[in-house]
Amino acid sequence: MTGQDRHAVPLSHTSYGAGPRLVLLHGVGLDRTMWDRCLPALTESHRVTAADLRGHGASPPAAPGVSLAELAADVEALLEGPTHLVGFSLGALVAQRLALVRPDLTASLTLVSSVADRTARERDAVARRRRTAREDFAESARASVDRWFSAEWRAREPALAETVLRRLLANDPASYLACYDVFATADAELWPELPLITAPTLAVTGADDPGSTPGMSRRLAARIPGGSAQTVPGARHLLPLERPLALTEAIVRHTGATARTGQESRPA
Repeated sequence: MTGQDRHAVPLSHTSYGAGPRLVLLHGVGLDRTMWDRCLPALTESHRVTAADLRGHGASPPAAPGVSLAELAADVEALLEGPTHLVGFSLGALVAQRLALVRPDLTASLTLVSSVADRTARERDAVARRRRTAREDFAESARASVDRWFSAEWRAREPALAETVLRRLLANDPASYLACYDVFATADAELWPELPLITAPTLAVTGADDPGSTPGMSRRLAARIPGGSAQTVPGARHLLPLERPLALTEAIVRHTGATARTGQESRPA
């Protein structure tokens, strides 16, 4: 059964540039605009598609009980051939599921600020954040921004912190909670299957990310055959916004190495 058999919905998306196909997937509560700072560098060498996941931005809402498989099926419907998948946070989990279901469509994986193999304490923290979002959505949004932005970064770019807060507050709470449930549980669903991923994989995280920790990226890299991990010093969770240059350099280096390896492995 392919992902498209699992009730895919059409995703709002935009495409830019020319070259090998690359798809950008955002995190829970955000939308495709979080990649805007990365687009100039990525579109120099790739045909880039940035999509709003189900329940986010201009895409259809997410119903309670939406599954990781359904979110992956939505993205699968966008793909026209082998594609480099770049997923942030929830988007990284979606990319992993798609790589397992459709390895033929996954040229590479770049997993940005991805959770993996949460401890019991980390699961409890996520459950508390989920309860806060259900009981006081605005407070949950403010707490997320406080967690994502260091005091120094917020002082440098106060308007950006406010923009991210407005984006979170604009979400439909029901869709947000449905997708947050996927984010809170999907790493446990994926963990037993990660050794089956065949796509070249890079896991990237900020050294100071308290939720998607460097340890998680190292565990992902060890669990996925041939995987590698990279840590960005002095950064927290929102690498596409906080450190777009470091992130895009890592992505382009990874996808370029993937392409070269593929060319070298072809028979003469």
